[in-house]
Amino acid sequence: MTHRLNLNRRTVIKGMMLASAATLVPPWIRAETRPMMRTIPSSGERIPSVGLGTWITFNVGQDPVLLDERAAVMQAFFEDGGAMIDSSPMYGSSQATVGYGLDKLGYPESLFSADKVWTGNPNRRQSQIAESLDDWRQEHFDLLQVHNLVAWRDHLPRLQKMKANGEIRYVGITTSDGRRHDQFESIMRSERIDFAQLSYNILNREAEKRLLPLARDEGIAVIANRPFQQDRLTQWLADKPLPPWADELKATSWAQILLKFILGHPAITCVIPATTRVDHVRENLAAAREPLPDAAMRERMAAFVRDLA
Repeated sequence: MTHRLNLNRRTVIKGMMLASAATLVPPWIRAETRPMMRTIPSSGERIPSVGLGTWITFNVGQDPVLLDERAAVMQAFFEDGGAMIDSSPMYGSSQATVGYGLDKLGYPESLFSADKVWTGNPNRRQSQIAESLDDWRQEHFDLLQVHNLVAWRDHLPRLQKMKANGEIRYVGITTSDGRRHDQFESIMRSERIDFAQLSYNILNREAEKRLLPLARDEGIAVIANRPFQQDRLTQWLADKPLPPWADELKATSWAQILLKFILGHPAITCVIPATTRVDHVRENLAAAREPLPDAAMRERMAAFVRDLA
C-alpha cells in the first residue's frame, strides 16, 4: 500500500507551498481562482474555507462506476483548490471511497484529512483509528474528532496525547444535534481542542447564540456541517428565482448563496458540503471567493429565505 509523506515532512512541505503561493501569486488572481483561506487559530495554519463532506454521498460500497465518479469529484475538488475532506467510521464505506480516490489521484499533497472516533468502547478506539487509516490509505490524520461527543471523556485525553506525540496535528469534537449544545459549550470552555464541528446554515442559526462567539473567544476553529440540510434547502429553493441582490455577492446559484451566508460569519473556518457531482463541487468552491456578505447582508439573506417559506 502506498502512503503519503510522513507527518513532519508533509507539514514542512505544506507550509512551504502555502508560503510560496502567497508570495508569488498576485492577490487579485488568488481571489479569482482559489477559495478564500481561513486561519486555524491554534496554529496559524491557513486552509481553504470550503471542504468536502462524505456522509451518505461517498457510501457507495464496491460499485466501480460510483467509486470512479466520487474519485472524479475529489479530483475536481483538489484542482479547484480544496483541501479538507471529512469522514467518519459512521459513514458506511465512505472512508474506503476516499481512500480509493486518493490512491487514484496519487495522494494530493494539499489534502487536509479530517476523520473521527466513533465508539462507546475506549478499548476499541485504537483499532478503529487504525482501520480508518487503512481505509483512507494514510499513515496519519491531520485532524481527529470525537464524533457526536460519544465517550468524549475517554477519547479526548487520548487524542490530545496523540497530538503531543506527533501522531495527529489537531483535535476536535463534533455535533449535529442542537440538544448537545450545552455539553458542547462546556467542553469548548474546559478542554484543549483545536476544532469544533457543528451544524449551521441559513435556517439553523442556533450556534450563533453561544457556540460561534465562544469559538472566537477561545481560539477554536469551526467546521460547519449540513450547510444544505442534507439537500433539503437546495431542493426547496431550486425552482425559486435568485434574489436581485445575488449579483452583489457574485452568486450564481442558491447553493452559493447558502454557502456565502455561512462563510460570512467570522467564526467559521471551513464548511463541508457533500456532493456526488463534479459541477457541484466546483460551484461550492467558487462560493468561497469574494465578496462575502457582512453582518447586515447576512440578516437580509436570512430574512429573504425565511419569507419564502
